[in-house]
Amino acid sequence: MQGLVRNSFEIDGVLTEVGQVRFSPGGVPVLAGRIEHRSRQIEAGVAREVGVELQVVAVGDKAKILALASLGSTARLTGFLAAKSLRSRAPVLHIDTIEFLEGTNNGIQASNEA
Repeated sequence: MQGLVRNSFEIDGVLTEVGQVRFSPGGVPVLAGRIEHRSRQIEAGVAREVGVELQVVAVGDKAKILALASLGSTARLTGFLAAKSLRSRAPVLHIDTIEFLEGTNNGIQASNEA
């Protein structure tokens, strides 16, 4: 595959799991967690309830910020999707931007531009 191909993902949801910060061999903080999304979407002109739970991973400064989040916090996460591993092709959201939408973390944001 040549050239840049779009891989951009944004989701609002509730943080259902926030793991412990670990460090890569190079000393970079890494944190895994999960976000749960529920909403009403229109498909073929018909409203339907949808839901999904997605594994997420934050690296660097974003890992430090996500580590401070409380379970049940509402957040908007943006980033890109990648396979969990060579053995598991399940998608994982690699976080570029974290925006807390309510609660004590309101207004705290992290992005690649920061």
